[in-house]
Amino acid sequence: MAYNILIYRVLRFLQGDFVVRIAPILNDMKQYDYLIVGSGLFGATFAYFARLEGKRCLVIDKRQQVGGNVYCENIEGINVHKYGAHIFHTSNKKVWDFVNSLVEFNRYTNSPVANFHGKLYNLPFNMNTFNELWGVTTPEEAQAKIDEQKVEAVAKMKADGVTEPRNLEEQALTLIGKDVYEKLIKEYTEKQWGRKCTELPAFIIKRLPVRLVFDNNYFNDSYQGIPIGGYNKLIEGLLQGVDTKTNVDFFNSEYHDWRKYASKLVYTGQIDEFFDYKYGRLNWRTVSFKTRVEDTPNYQGNAVVNYTSHDVPYTRVIEHKHFESFGAVVYANPKTVISEEYSTEWKPGMEPYYPINDVHNNALADQYRALAAQEPDVIFGGRLAEYKYYDMAPVIEKVMKMFGK
Repeated sequence: MAYNILIYRVLRFLQGDFVVRIAPILNDMKQYDYLIVGSGLFGATFAYFARLEGKRCLVIDKRQQVGGNVYCENIEGINVHKYGAHIFHTSNKKVWDFVNSLVEFNRYTNSPVANFHGKLYNLPFNMNTFNELWGVTTPEEAQAKIDEQKVEAVAKMKADGVTEPRNLEEQALTLIGKDVYEKLIKEYTEKQWGRKCTELPAFIIKRLPVRLVFDNNYFNDSYQGIPIGGYNKLIEGLLQGVDTKTNVDFFNSEYHDWRKYASKLVYTGQIDEFFDYKYGRLNWRTVSFKTRVEDTPNYQGNAVVNYTSHDVPYTRVIEHKHFESFGAVVYANPKTVISEEYSTEWKPGMEPYYPINDVHNNALADQYRALAAQEPDVIFGGRLAEYKYYDMAPVIEKVMKMFGK
């Protein structure tokens, strides 16, 4: 680019209309095929496959580091998930083989525990949970207890003159009954969303995982794990050989006029911001973290413990060590790092995490998606740009399909 500018400055000294004709040619010369805004999984994966096709990519990110929300910070020799716990899981062998070709994944299995007023329950809802709740020991006993409580919920709805759940509370009660709902769903969900369950749409928990087996594995996928050495290793593999710039805000930098630098734009930021909030702001939930070092090798014995009652202000506690250390290895490091996670309503200036898929926001998002469809040289991808919650594997799978993989 600097070479082009130098030539142009030399040509300015020349006479005639030659300069008039050559200047536009120089201005049209692009240094990159793609300018990619955001170095999270969508942007980094897109850059990887575009580079394989011989495309020139520049990735910019407003943060000090690349990796988006999967970025890990090393504290006391422990990879800390700075923006919340990330567990990679998929049943797509192509995706699993691909990420493992960049960095080997370990055997971590997500088995969260719920703490309700000091009593612990296994998640997802399975025979261990039902034994802890009711003392049942067989699937038949557990199913009878669930059915008994579901009948009560359905009868109450009929008494109110309705046949379909009108909100999350009614949906949960008709799926699993009052004991599980009141101890493990109600207050936790209200902390997460900042709204009463009677004000939340039923579809949020349309498919509650209920298992009549003693299985604490949260996911049903064929593969799951954490990159050995942390997610930074995965991002490094994806961005190897790709030009990157950090501390660059797309909207307050020279790259905002992106057509000067690239033929196409890949945008992974907030879709409403891209269109200067033409129809108003989309709403989000956000989370904040209080992270500290504890002088103990094993603080809670599990990577994830959910606190499901209102009397505890945070939704869960993450002990990052357990994502990569197992068994006796946990005690090799005499310290540990924990993060308390707090959920709150998003305001401008905060990090947006979860789209609020109510009627208002879904309609607003559709308006912005219609605008996005009118931008042939812009690819909108990822959670923020699509106003859609994504797990990690589906993001990578989507990009792979874009490149015919």
